[in-house]
Amino acid sequence: MTAWGTYVHVPFCRIRCPYCAFHVDPDHMADHAGFVDAVIAEHTRRRADFPGAPITVYLGGGTPSRLPVPQLTRLLDGLGARDAGEITMEANPEDVSPAWIAAVMSAGVNRVSLGVQTLSPRHARTLGRARTPVDARAAVAALREAQMPTWSVDLMFGLHDQTLDELYADIDAILALDPPHISLYGLTIEDGTGYARAHERGRLAPADDDRWHAMYGALVSRLKAAGLHRYEVSNFAREGQRSVHNAGYWHARPYLGLGPSAHGLAPDGTRWANVSDTAGWQQDPVGTATVEHPDREDVAVERLLSGMRTVEGVSVAALTADTGLRPDAPTRARLVAGGLLVDDDIGIRLTDDGFYVADAVVRALVHALQPVDPVALTR
Repeated sequence: MTAWGTYVHVPFCRIRCPYCAFHVDPDHMADHAGFVDAVIAEHTRRRADFPGAPITVYLGGGTPSRLPVPQLTRLLDGLGARDAGEITMEANPEDVSPAWIAAVMSAGVNRVSLGVQTLSPRHARTLGRARTPVDARAAVAALREAQMPTWSVDLMFGLHDQTLDELYADIDAILALDPPHISLYGLTIEDGTGYARAHERGRLAPADDDRWHAMYGALVSRLKAAGLHRYEVSNFAREGQRSVHNAGYWHARPYLGLGPSAHGLAPDGTRWANVSDTAGWQQDPVGTATVEHPDREDVAVERLLSGMRTVEGVSVAALTADTGLRPDAPTRARLVAGGLLVDDDIGIRLTDDGFYVADAVVRALVHALQPVDPVALTR
């Protein structure tokens, strides 16, 4: 039976952060009960395509912690989430209190992903999160006191005018919280955001490639020394603390995507993307979605784009069996010779140096995809 996860996009936010390009709705527009009704209705219509029960549930956003706990409980119960082993909820630190933690744990949540981003007061103001440094420490203390089974923090780097010394101070402050899991996000300028407008006016710039690589390398080194090991380009965990849900995306497991702007992957390979409009989605959660039926080239590209982000990489044998395609031998040999790729009986995967230029390596592998002669495979 196919293992699969459920993702719910909860669009509500107190404010829109200037770097955020996700679909969000300000709190004053929130219809929490109507939103939950629509998610449950969409789940009812899509559920028949997914056999068995979900192994994970992930509430992302937006800011899921803005959802009132009674509606959260109704949502998780409506999804049959109690059967899942891992139920993750993204939260902003200012929403986290001992009472809130007790309530969401009672609803079934057993993993919290904290949107910390930075503990630097200067950069928190630039990110539109002035109170985060204070709130984050209080939130972590509350999570520990409540014995939340596991939790994670997000950290952004490559911020405007950020120095290496500031980054060292930031990661050391984060590590002082002793998190079991950290997700790294290098700042990018997304179209339509406040940062994009500031960038166009010359008032803001992300790190250039050299500074980005230096910062990423510094973070990897600090995290490894602290016992947090990279298992995906942007994700680091202590033993036994990896995100099961996110690993499903990287390893091409099906997932039931619900909510405005959510994407999904059915066990039969069908993909859908929900409309990025909450009111339009609520009127017809399924009928307004864009549906795709990927061909073998699409599947092969997606496997490389997602799987090569992980330390396990991609099984060439499985890729060939599933799609009839694989990256050609000369390209793989060139990447191996350059110290960027391991290619053995297990599969292909990035070296430590390869992670720094992961996008370029994956592009080369995608461009090298070639059909495999079935007769040659039997020789």
